[in-house]
Amino acid sequence: MIVDRATAVDTSVWVSVLMPRDAHHAVTRRWLEGWVNDGGHVVAPLLLLAEVGGAIARQTGRVSLGRRAVADILGDPTVDLISIDRPLAEDAARLAADLRLRGADAIYVAVAPRLAVPLLTWDREQAERARGVVATRTPAVG
Repeated sequence: MIVDRATAVDTSVWVSVLMPRDAHHAVTRRWLEGWVNDGGHVVAPLLLLAEVGGAIARQTGRVSLGRRAVADILGDPTVDLISIDRPLAEDAARLAADLRLRGADAIYVAVAPRLAVPLLTWDREQAERARGVVATRTPAVG
């Protein structure tokens, strides 16, 4: 269920929240806590699960932490995961070609306008290339 106060959040933001050694960890954590405390929800494509699980396991060298990150996301009632259906995949493919985005980045970009929400990311290239399609921000600007 998507609520009125929502924002799309990509993998870079989730990894930043979950990895205390990440350069943006403190800012991202403050943003997320404030957003949720003010009644906000976050949305992301189901692809987020594989990306976060893999990133956490790779960066820490611990499979259990990757799996725990996925379980935490799945158990969070303020996270709405969006299925990647054919229309979303086609939108993402078009955006990937038109904006010269990596495939996974294009999926996040496609989710945001579909739901009429901004996209929160630390990925500078993704944010710059997507600006004509969707409002992009970092947690520092939130």
